[in-house]
Amino acid sequence: MLNPSDFIKEAIENIKETVGDGKAVIALSGGVDSSVASVLTQKALGDNLVAVFVDHGLLREGEADYVKDTFEKRLNFRFINAKDEFLNRLNGIEDPEEKRKIIGEVFINVFERVAEEENAKYLVQGTIAPDWIESQGNIKSHHNLALPHGLVLEIVEPIRELYKDEVRILGKELGLPSEMVERQPYPGPGLAVRVVGKLTPAKIDICRKANAIVEEEVKREGLDETLWQYFAVLTNTKVTGVKGDIRDFGYLVVLRMVESMDAMTADVPELPWNMIKTISSRITAEISEVTHVALSVSDKPPSTIEFA
Repeated sequence: MLNPSDFIKEAIENIKETVGDGKAVIALSGGVDSSVASVLTQKALGDNLVAVFVDHGLLREGEADYVKDTFEKRLNFRFINAKDEFLNRLNGIEDPEEKRKIIGEVFINVFERVAEEENAKYLVQGTIAPDWIESQGNIKSHHNLALPHGLVLEIVEPIRELYKDEVRILGKELGLPSEMVERQPYPGPGLAVRVVGKLTPAKIDICRKANAIVEEEVKREGLDETLWQYFAVLTNTKVTGVKGDIRDFGYLVVLRMVESMDAMTADVPELPWNMIKTISSRITAEISEVTHVALSVSDKPPSTIEFA
């Protein structure tokens, strides 16, 4: 059982011993893991930790402002607008794995520039246990990362032995807002893995709007505290519909809602039918490009939580 107070003390000592007087950077996504890792490391390093938030243009509605408002005064915070850089590279790409690789490459390029500007020698990551277990590799906690243009950073992973429920406990102990600690996980590639097929600004906008409706209705129903993840997926399929007595041909959106403890497995629970119907009605009424909404009922395994 995690004793958060003891864990924090030990982690601070380990970080100080590793980094010393050096400078570190961390990619702050606004998710639970990176947020907890940032605040924990800041306790050890103070302003020698630079928390870097990169807006890649694939964020949820209001995400950039939320992260900025939460951390700008709490951490040594840098906001990087790299939307054009990411979306230009992703233009025309359909394969989900290729999308992920491109996003990773561009992110590393952006992050390397920031690390050089800050003269940082260490990279803090919010890696947790399921990350490296699912990657089938127990990589040593402190190892080196050689970035594309020759910059070498030493990796520090202060919460890598914890599971998500333990990370949430730690976040509360560190004084993070409950809304931040309890928020659902969000994939690093963002909406790129929730838009099936080629990415366009229009399709990203549709997915972002649909996702916001799902989040609003789930919270209104009070299920945000029990569901692990809940979101909308914009498929590459178009379906005939009728809007205003006129035939329409628009996108199919799929709703994905699961319960889980650690993301290693996930189950689709029984969901309030009125909520599902409300979400469907709102998406088709408020987003003109969508004519049809479906519900995913597949557990993990055999399915993954995300669609791409």
